[in-house]
Amino acid sequence: MENINDTLKRLTGNQDFKKRYEQQRADTLNHPDIKAFLIEHQHELTEDMVNRSLIKLYEYSKLSKECNKCPNLEGCINFMQGYHPELVITRGLIDIKYDKCPRKVIHDEKRKNESLIKSLYVPKDILHAKFKDLHNDVYRADAVDKAVTFITNYSKNPSQKGLYFYGQFGVGKSYLLGAIANALANQGVSSMIVYVPELFREMKSSIGDSTLNDKMEAIKRANVLMFDDIGAETMSSWTRDEVLGPLLQFRMLENLPTFFTSNFDLKELEHHLSYTQRGEEERMKARRIMERIKFLSEPVLVEGPNRRR
Repeated sequence: MENINDTLKRLTGNQDFKKRYEQQRADTLNHPDIKAFLIEHQHELTEDMVNRSLIKLYEYSKLSKECNKCPNLEGCINFMQGYHPELVITRGLIDIKYDKCPRKVIHDEKRKNESLIKSLYVPKDILHAKFKDLHNDVYRADAVDKAVTFITNYSKNPSQKGLYFYGQFGVGKSYLLGAIANALANQGVSSMIVYVPELFREMKSSIGDSTLNDKMEAIKRANVLMFDDIGAETMSSWTRDEVLGPLLQFRMLENLPTFFTSNFDLKELEHHLSYTQRGEEERMKARRIMERIKFLSEPVLVEGPNRRR
C-alpha cells in the first residue's frame, strides 16, 4: 500500500490536481461568510493557520446557515439535521461549531409547549395555511392585506398591534391565523395558537395537577399569541378574571402582539363576557377585558361564504 505522504507528493506534482486545488481554495476563501470571518479575525490568523484549516472552511462553504439552503427542517442538508454552522478559532485552527437553526428552535419550542398545553392543537389545514392560497380571495382581501402588513413590519416593530378577525362561521378566520403563523415561522419567529374553549377547560382541570402556573407562563410569554374562537367558550367569572384577564394584562404591559378570531364583533363579545354561566351580570369586569383586547388588536371584518359547507 502506498504511503500517504508519497500519495500527496504524487498528487501535488500533478498540474491538473494543482489547478483544481487552487481553484477550489480560491472559491472557498471567497465565500462571503468565510471572507467576512477572515477579515474580522485577520489579527488572530496566519496564512499557515488558514491553509491548515482549508478542509473545515470547505466543509463550512457547503453547509446551510440560517436555513438558507433548506426547504424545511425535514429537508435540512447539514450533517446534523436542525443545526447550522458557525466558524470559530480553537487551538490555533479554524473549526466549526454547531448550534440549533431557527427552524429547529421553533420546532423544539412548539414540541415543549404542545407537551404542556393540550389546547394548542389546531386542524392540519390550519397548520399548513399559506397566503398564496388567498391571493384571489376578494372576500378576505382586507384581512389578508392587514395580515401581510403585520408580517412585513414585524422585524422592525415586534410590538405592533395584532388583529381581531370577526365574522360568521366558516369564512376562514382561523385559516388566516395559520397563514400568519407559518409566514412568521419562515422569518424565524415562533407563535402560539390556542383554541379558547378548550384552553379554558384545560386551565380549570390544571388546578388539580399543579400545572396551571407553568401553562400560564408559557402562554403569556409567547412571541405572538393567537386566541382562536374567543366567545365560543362557556364563560365563568374564574376563566374571565383569573385566566383571560391576567394573560391579556401581561401582554398589554409587555406590548406583545396578540391576535383573536371570533364570531362576535367587539360589542357582542363584551355582552358575552358580561354574563357568566350562572347568569350573573358583571359589565365592569367585561369592560376591563375589552379595553385590553382593543389595546392589543385592530378589529377586521372577515366576510364571504361558509367554506365548511
